[in-house]
Amino acid sequence: MASSIFRSLQVHPFMLYPTTFLRRRNGVFHLTTKATQSQTDTQQRQPQTKVSSSNSTQSKKLDKIPKDYEAIIGIETHVQLSTLTKAFCGCPYSYGSSPNSSICPICMGLPGALPVLNSKIIDFAVKLGLALNCNLAFKSKFDRKQYFYPDLPKGYQISQFDVPIATAGFLDVDIPVEFGGGHKRFGITRVHMEEDAGKLLHAENGNYSQVDLNRAGVPLLEIVSEPDMRNGIEAAEYAAELQRLVRYLGVSNGNMQEGSLRCDVNVSIRPIGQSKFGTKVEIKNLNSFSSVSRAIDFEISRQVQLHSHGQEDQIVQETRLWEEGSQRTITMRKKEGLADYRYFPEPDLPAVILSQEYVDGIKNSLPELPEIKRRRYEQMGLSMQDVLFLANDKNIAEFFDATLAKGADSKLVANWIMSDIAAFMKNEKLTINEIKLTPEELSELIASIKGGTISGKIGKEVWFSLALTSGA
Repeated sequence: MASSIFRSLQVHPFMLYPTTFLRRRNGVFHLTTKATQSQTDTQQRQPQTKVSSSNSTQSKKLDKIPKDYEAIIGIETHVQLSTLTKAFCGCPYSYGSSPNSSICPICMGLPGALPVLNSKIIDFAVKLGLALNCNLAFKSKFDRKQYFYPDLPKGYQISQFDVPIATAGFLDVDIPVEFGGGHKRFGITRVHMEEDAGKLLHAENGNYSQVDLNRAGVPLLEIVSEPDMRNGIEAAEYAAELQRLVRYLGVSNGNMQEGSLRCDVNVSIRPIGQSKFGTKVEIKNLNSFSSVSRAIDFEISRQVQLHSHGQEDQIVQETRLWEEGSQRTITMRKKEGLADYRYFPEPDLPAVILSQEYVDGIKNSLPELPEIKRRRYEQMGLSMQDVLFLANDKNIAEFFDATLAKGADSKLVANWIMSDIAAFMKNEKLTINEIKLTPEELSELIASIKGGTISGKIGKEVWFSLALTSGA
């Protein structure tokens, strides 16, 4: 990895580090690293082309994959935690804030600065580990993961290696009907705590890159799945369920466009019947669930084509980028191995020790999770389409449940939410919490229509008036 990075940086012949400038402008420090144009820079600057793919198109892509090969897919998901401060210092983090406006000696990695663990990270890690049906480590530790990158100020990342806080779990996912339906269970290898790196801001002309350390030290949970997925749709639905879960738990906003949830997928193929895994390829730069699905299906097709032409030796362990514009993956760098990271225990942080009482307290505080909620809705006689829509958003599910609590019929409430209310929210760009209609008013409206007090047509006029003015 280091060799590929150094090729993209201008290094002073008499210095060991890339030429970096620290300037103060308007009271804010700006760190600048001169760099030449790289393949990554070009990829990041090119216009993003929106690609719409219908369900039938997705099905056709899957049909093109030869049936004598099997894809093996796993996902590493980084979830940025919604804590008030960073992982090991008191700096706040706000997406979109001015570069280097929220940094201190600790998150800048200055000599002599010692980390202090934010205890909220442990709360969130235990909460997510329990929600993912994992075994918790009642004694875990932090480790140093060594690698060079210009936006990694310490030259290492504080992470967890051999003793993560949670292991051996699973996540149940409902596949949408349009993609074949059914229930899938995907294994979770581990959940571990770590800190984020900073961010490189590339100049449009490609002559230099600036370093923004606002994100350095932001707390993350990394969730590593078992290689249980077999196509892009399954992987995308797994990632969407993880997003749903962290939002239900309140540990992260899960916004992919802000980098709060980032997915790196690992793809390999093997002939049907072969037990040995093929060469694994990692794909980065996936900023939507649609991109996850399309990138995986492209990579499967690419590897199958090489196999079918006797060129499987050209499939190497590497990291590739997804180009949205050209709808293909391209080589980024050779993939590092564990030995390259030179893990060793973090000497400046104590072990993380959990008590049974502490774990039980968090377990008792868990909300009703998406999977449990979907099963409850199914038992009401709702269709899977209704169930998936209602449980997808925590706030919509709460509105639905609150309306049922007022005595309304479940199917009628679901129909109203999925049709008139959903259309109104989309047109007005509002969330369910922002419309004026209350669950009690919707329940009364449904009862009036059902009892014949008003007609359905008048009911829709009343509903529209309530949505705009009720409670104002």
